[in-house]
Amino acid sequence: MDRNSNQPLSPYYPPLPGYLNRVLDVWQVERFEWGRQAARSFPLPEVPLIEQSRKFEPVAASCAGRIPQAYLSREVARRACANAGKRLCSYEEWQTACRGEKGTKFPYGNDYVAGRCNVYRAVHPARELHGSFSMGHLDPRLNLVDEATGVPLLLPTGSSAQCVSHWGSDVIYDMVGNLDEWIADDPGMFVGGFYSRNTTNGCDAKVTNHAATYFDYSTGARCCRDTL
Repeated sequence: MDRNSNQPLSPYYPPLPGYLNRVLDVWQVERFEWGRQAARSFPLPEVPLIEQSRKFEPVAASCAGRIPQAYLSREVARRACANAGKRLCSYEEWQTACRGEKGTKFPYGNDYVAGRCNVYRAVHPARELHGSFSMGHLDPRLNLVDEATGVPLLLPTGSSAQCVSHWGSDVIYDMVGNLDEWIADDPGMFVGGFYSRNTTNGCDAKVTNHAATYFDYSTGARCCRDTL
């Protein structure tokens, strides 16, 4: 969301003007160079008017039923949380929230159950569009790819009703799967696993081999706030 206008930003592009411009300029050309003909004809997602103006500032917002914002570097994630009066979560905070009051490995229990959380999907969007898992990770179309059944790979927030971390009468959605989430402790760590990551580690899933400046279609964030 844009801090000044409260208008939603596109979840399919980096939420900073300079990054958006670079990604958009590259993929207006590159999408015609990659993959099968069907992939090349797959259009780029629309850029909202507020982002076309090139004058916007990201602010984190927690909304049910929305496509979560991807293409976040750690610094942009930190900035969006700060603009909302919050901060990135520490690894300990994130794991505690993910495990719920019972302290289980997954939001729903200790044993992996396929399909409970939006992770380990059979389809990988980069392979679908580019023929390779490892190519084209800044393509704005990646999170628009569906399975053959028509089910989107990236789901709206709160869609995985069985992937819920419980704290009394409160619940937290999507801590495993959907998008990876940056944390505060380690500048190169994100956690949770995105929808096509081949992990069954649940709340222990983490990636530590990227710089804090890294971002792609799989990187998102979750914010924490200190209580008085």
